[in-house]
Formats: sequence, C-alpha cells, structure tokens
Amino acid sequence: MGDVEQLTDGHGRPIGDVRVSVTDRCNFRCQYCMPAEGLPWLERGEVLSFEEIVRLVALLARMGVHKVRLTGGEPLVRRDFPSLASMLHEVPGIDDLAVTTNGYLLERDAAALVDAGLRRFNISIDSLQRDRFFELTRRDALPRVLRGLDALAAYGGDDLVIKVNAVALRDFTEEEALPFAAFAREHPYEVRFIEFMPLDAEHTWTPEQMLSGDEVRAIIEREHRLEPIERERSATAVTYRFADGGRGRLGFINPVSQPFCSDCDRIRITADGKLRTCLFSLNETDLREPLRSGADDGELEELIRAAVWRKELKHRVNEPGFIQPARPMSAIGG
Repeated sequence: MGDVEQLTDGHGRPIGDVRVSVTDRCNFRCQYCMPAEGLPWLERGEVLSFEEIVRLVALLARMGVHKVRLTGGEPLVRRDFPSLASMLHEVPGIDDLAVTTNGYLLERDAAALVDAGLRRFNISIDSLQRDRFFELTRRDALPRVLRGLDALAAYGGDDLVIKVNAVALRDFTEEEALPFAAFAREHPYEVRFIEFMPLDAEHTWTPEQMLSGDEVRAIIEREHRLEPIERERSATAVTYRFADGGRGRLGFINPVSQPFCSDCDRIRITADGKLRTCLFSLNETDLREPLRSGADDGELEELIRAAVWRKELKHRVNEPGFIQPARPMSAIGG
C-alpha cells in the first residue's frame, strides 16, 4: 500500500471491501428481486468497460481496499466475464477475489473462473426442492444449478470457499431450513440464510415478510446442536458448526434484526459506475463521467475519498421514516 492513506469513512471505519456489479442483467426473475417481466436494462454504453472497472479497483487497492466481490444482476451473463476476473486477479493489493452468482451458468464456466483466479464463490439457492425453486425464481433450473455447484467443487479442489445463500422468507423458508442443514452436513459448503431486505423492485417489502435468522436457527436446532464460530470483525455472517461433526457449516446474515453497520467496511460500484457507500444509500457518486472525461487518478481518488467520508453510520431499516432506495438489489449489486 506504500504511503497512501487508508480509505476511511467519517466514522473511523477503514474500508477494505468493494462490491462491483458488472451487469444489471439477470437470467432469473426471483420474486423478492424482480417483476416476472424483468426490468429495463442499461444500454451497453452505460455499463463500465472491463478496463474502467480494473482502473477503479486498482485505484481502490492503492487506498487499502483488498477484497473484491463481483456481482450483478447475474455476473456470468456478462460476455467474457472470466477475462475480467483474470484481469482483477492481477491487480496488486487484491488478495480476496470473489463472485456471487445464481449458478445457472456455473457448469459452463466453473473451470474458466477457477483458472482466472477466483477462489471464493457465493451461489444463491433459495430452495432444494425443484418445484419451490421454480416458484421463487420463475425458472425451472435447480438441477442445472446443482450440477454447476458439483462441477465447481470437483474442479476447484479443497482450497475453494463455496457458500450457498438462501434468502429467508416467511411462509417459505421454514420448510427449507432442515433440508439445507442436511445439505450442509453432507457437503463442505457454508449454507447461509440472509434476511429478506427492502430492496425488491416493486417496493412492497414489509417486515412481516422477513424470517429472522434467529427463527431459522431455532428450527434447525430442533434437530441439530450447533456451536458458534468466533466472528471476524466486519464479517456479515454469524457462523456455526455442527457439534457432532458435519462437512459444512451454517451462517446467518441478519441485517434487519441484528444490523452489523458498526463494523461495515464495504462500498459498492454499480454496473453504470456509481459509487454507493451503503446498500440503502439514497445518494450516489458518479465515477463513470469523470472516468470518461479524462480525470486523472488523483482527481478520482479525491472524489472517492469525499464520498466515502460521508458513508452512512447505519442503514435505518428499522427506524420510522426509512426510505427504500429507488434502485432494487439487481441494479445495485449484491
């Protein structure tokens, strides 16, 4: 990092993690995320090029950001996506390169992604039952996603970190909790339940639709004794192992019922080049226009530092007057 000052917000939190959305497009239509007919997509020219993404990530790396998670939309629908992963893998200072995917194209791309340097994968699977998976995603794709998961695990070997993410929805996930626990016992994955957040496209979220992490854990603990694993600072998940053994582990990400804002070290760059300092930001900082109109690295760094200094103290989801951001999750990047 040399003598460049660590990127820090106005609350004293060092920023070490950037989530980069590479596209707003997605081949699923998950009910908690998108309408059945989809959303209007960005024009190709509005989306950052690979070179623009690499330039921003390299600049952030010089400011002490060392983790990059690539998201969408669905990142694997971006043409030549493994090439971008390979380019970012070469950026000095980036020591943790990850991707979040729905897994639909994983069987096709697993080898290319691992060869490009990706070692951490989050795969979104909300049900292990084919009909219920279809009900939620509006795609009959569970067998294909599970084949992709198997292909990734087989090709990547033991040094891969594979996490399976399920959004916890009331009147849905109660039936999924125990099958997912059994899945975690049989596979070397961390199955994580993520509380449903107000980031749906149709802005119909209510707190009652969310199943809390504690409720999911209580269902699982009827059949399995769990032991907590010490949480790293800035980790989003509270994790558990099975007391009597088991290949995988369980994680609970509880941003609504137990916010972890005080340890937040994350910022986000949207597919169209906007810097967001919180998932729930109501304001964004445009980096694409300066990038394309000739700003040098010093000017970009100044813009980024000023925006990050104003990073929100907390997301206020549970407070009166909370305003849901205009962009849904698919357009922000997970």
